Amino acid sequence: MRVALYARVSTRDKDQNPETQLMRLRDYAQAHGWTVAREYVDWASAGDFRRRTAWRTLMDDAAKHRFDAVLVFKLDRAFRSVKDLYDHLEAWSYLSVGFLSAQERFDTTTPLGRLLLNLLASLAEFEVALIRERVVAGMERARRQGKRLGRPPVKADPVRARKLQQAVQAVRAGQLSYRQAARQAGVALSTLQQALKEEG
Repeated sequence: MRVALYARVSTRDKDQNPETQLMRLRDYAQAHGWTVAREYVDWASAGDFRRRTAWRTLMDDAAKHRFDAVLVFKLDRAFRSVKDLYDHLEAWSYLSVGFLSAQERFDTTTPLGRLLLNLLASLAEFEVALIRERVVAGMERARRQGKRLGRPPVKADPVRARKLQQAVQAVRAGQLSYRQAARQAGVALSTLQQALKEEG
């Protein structure tokens, strides 16, 4: 079996080295007689998919059938939640790509592993429902306490208001496009358009 090794170190873990994970994964693969197709390494937090470039490459390679399974040291090295885990494993199952975790001995290439995958579906659904309930309850509590929901208006923040004014001037002078100016000011395009309209 061809396996892809994936290691991730969070940017907050300054003293960690992905080689620690990779050494154990190589040994694990060798002990099972598997061939290492490729090693993928990211230096980013689990939820920072923009910086997890190796993970994106791994996903592309999975679609191209460049390996038969993905091997990680621990589940949290690859996924940030039960739903995230389930969504990826379900997608890989259609590609006939298995998933293995050395630490938890999780293996979707076995009948037991596939049974666990079905249990994960229920857990993922439960997790989403819990998060939704917490968000709704939090918003309701905030409303009852008279708190304003959402981001405060730009004009309420002197720094953001100044950046917006500079963006308006840059657009009027033809120095920047609407999108460039909005991005530079850190505001939505609609906010910039409204500011331009208000100034006539």
